[in-house]
Amino acid sequence: MMYRSVILTCEHAGNEVPDRYNFLFEGHTEVLETHRGWDPGAWKLAEYLSGHLHAPLFGCHTTRLLIEANRSLNSAELFSQFSDSLAKTDKKNLIETLYQPYRNQIELAIEESPKPVLHLSIHSFTPVWNNVPRSVDIGILFDQGLLSEKMYADLLYGELIKNLPSLTIRFNEPYKGTDDGITTWLRNYYSNDEYTGIELEVNQKFASDLSIIQDKLAKSIRATLLQQP
Repeated sequence: MMYRSVILTCEHAGNEVPDRYNFLFEGHTEVLETHRGWDPGAWKLAEYLSGHLHAPLFGCHTTRLLIEANRSLNSAELFSQFSDSLAKTDKKNLIETLYQPYRNQIELAIEESPKPVLHLSIHSFTPVWNNVPRSVDIGILFDQGLLSEKMYADLLYGELIKNLPSLTIRFNEPYKGTDDGITTWLRNYYSNDEYTGIELEVNQKFASDLSIIQDKLAKSIRATLLQQP
């Protein structure tokens, strides 16, 4: 498949809290700096890729602990332990002023882009989970049941192995590509011939020095776009 458009998104780009909701984190502000509050390094990496791929980029800079932009509206994880106690009117306000505008702009960008569209959703993950080190460096998340996504994931894997041979690249790790997320949501609106949604998960051990991977990651993605039949 020859992609005519590429867009990038970053659902956990920041850990900002609107002033009116600062009270929710009183005595717990340190949690905003952890992986629970955002994806360290993801936005900087997304910006780098956007510039080198000449692709539009959309990011949600509000902390996921206030409202989770990468979950569906009926998800139990839409609001965290810090925001779940909010009144229904406050939750409705967060959905209408933060969640929906973010998703709407992405959907509009895809709607207005020449098809087929390649969507790369950029994330990062903590190197240690439940006291167990993760062995993955870069995860390529996709729906194995969709031919276009499987073909693209295979292409990207091949380029990453070639350009970053010392790293561990895995399919659908540390999460599944069909988990509740923005790519899963968008697959409901577009056919396999119109939309390919890929999540890239990068180990946060690279967050302090993205130069180790960012150039070769951008090179790998560019190469996949040139290889398409």
